[in-house]
Amino acid sequence: MAARSKLAAVVTAAGLCLASAAAAAEADRFVVIGTGGVTGVYFPAGGAICRLVNREIDTLHLRCAVESTGGSVANVDALRDGDISFGVVQSDVQYDAVKGTGPFADKDAFDGLRSVFSLHAEPFTVVARADAGIATFDDLKGKRVNIGNPGSGQRSTMEVVMAAKGWAVSDLGEVSELPAADQATALCDGTIDAMVYVVGHPSGAVQSATADCDSVLVPVEGPEIAKLIADHPYYREAVIPGGTYRGNDADVATFGVGAALLTTESEDDETVYQLVRTVFENFDEFRKLHPALAHLDKNEMVSAALTAPLHPGAERYYREAGLMR
Repeated sequence: MAARSKLAAVVTAAGLCLASAAAAAEADRFVVIGTGGVTGVYFPAGGAICRLVNREIDTLHLRCAVESTGGSVANVDALRDGDISFGVVQSDVQYDAVKGTGPFADKDAFDGLRSVFSLHAEPFTVVARADAGIATFDDLKGKRVNIGNPGSGQRSTMEVVMAAKGWAVSDLGEVSELPAADQATALCDGTIDAMVYVVGHPSGAVQSATADCDSVLVPVEGPEIAKLIADHPYYREAVIPGGTYRGNDADVATFGVGAALLTTESEDDETVYQLVRTVFENFDEFRKLHPALAHLDKNEMVSAALTAPLHPGAERYYREAGLMR
């Protein structure tokens, strides 16, 4: 399959350090985790999972690699097509995939999608150049805004927010569709006035945008946002803590989703079981592999931000570990 054929190219990014070719031969199965842009949190989160799995390659006979992708929507499509084994997907995109709505309205509901565990919270984040005159979300009207590449969760959520506001794309002065990895550079180069991102914090892209030029985080709140949260179970209020980024000392109110690791019903039960076991039995180490993972809680990971049914392999581990009855 297409993504799996790229294993050699992405295996280093997953943190797979084999002592010898003989050790590589010990692995008779491999999995690929679809993530997102390399400056986001999905990519290092996937790498953290693979690092733990690959450390046990001699006993699990399983190796793991991460694939940088277009994001949540692209990962759902790749899971549907069998091009990746697992994918990190934000909770609203996961809901749409299961229901056949939103970006999947022209496709059948994805009945075979399965949950593995939830990950970090992801606030909807708007970053603007300090000199662009953008203090609220409404100030984006008439500005040059990067709304995200097609296939990304940020693009999907931005479209939801614009619809809630009653906006059309033409209400923005100029629209770009840069992937997450490129938008901070565009912001500081003056190519765009603002960028949007659905991401866990701290984020490398937001860090770059605030460190390389004077940029501000913009609150996203108001009656339309409150209604989105009230009407949709996968949204929740969120706060980006003050001091997380240079020049942004005050808390910033917004809303957000949650990230989750997903797979499909066709994925081998034992493979899913061993991946979950490896992460949960090395949980303290896992949480230290990226700051966005530091506040994870095992009990919440079993159910929070999960719309698709649990994969039987994951459920088996949770019951054995006393995390489910």
